[in-house]
Amino acid sequence: MSGATGSVHGLAYYKPRPEATLRLFCFPYAGGSALVYRQWADRLPRQVEVCPVQLPGRGHRLGEVPVNRMAPLVALVAREIRPLLNKRFAFFGHSMGATTAFEVARLLRRERAPQPSHLFISARRAPQVPNPDPPTYNLPESELIEDLRRLNGTPPEVFDEPDLLKMMLPLIRADFEVTQTYAYGEEPPLDCPITVYGGLGDRGVKRENLDAWCTQTTAPCAVRLFPGDHFYINANRELLLQTLTRDLHQYRLL
Repeated sequence: MSGATGSVHGLAYYKPRPEATLRLFCFPYAGGSALVYRQWADRLPRQVEVCPVQLPGRGHRLGEVPVNRMAPLVALVAREIRPLLNKRFAFFGHSMGATTAFEVARLLRRERAPQPSHLFISARRAPQVPNPDPPTYNLPESELIEDLRRLNGTPPEVFDEPDLLKMMLPLIRADFEVTQTYAYGEEPPLDCPITVYGGLGDRGVKRENLDAWCTQTTAPCAVRLFPGDHFYINANRELLLQTLTRDLHQYRLL
């Protein structure tokens, strides 16, 4: 970590705010990067120091091999963010990022490290709910591309750039492998509150599977739904950030 530049190897678009009272670590979805959180620092209250997590294989870590299993990914992230856990902090994770954030919180607890004050979960079924869908990470290239089109999370222009798409596919396969080989292990519930966000039109994540997150905490748990599909986080970003700001105040995190 470089105090002069504010750079942290595992983060991107990170703007240190000495006056902030809360660090918000943001975990990306499968195939995504810290880029999705780039503008959050300018749209959340000044008391929030946004810390977008950059995973290997993307952004400034493009030359690193993507991780294809949850356990080593979680260990890597936990190790990289440890220097920044000296201030009150919370986690926000969307889709794959939600499970990653949850498992990082559990690993930190096992290591007797500082714990998040709050867990914000987005567009992800609770970890104890089995995945009903067959794996897709090992599909032939043409079928994987069709699956990506169906999911509606990849910018349309990417499909018009064969070289860019070819460069992205190994990363997407690795991320899909992380989520599709993930095996939940029983542990006591967390002590921090959990707030669960979801898209009303998300056909892959049912309301009851969002509600099921509430068994993962002994603290208060709430579920909030937004207009949009699985990627409402992009389509309804302003409404999401307004709601997140309200929740940060409601839980006295600011």
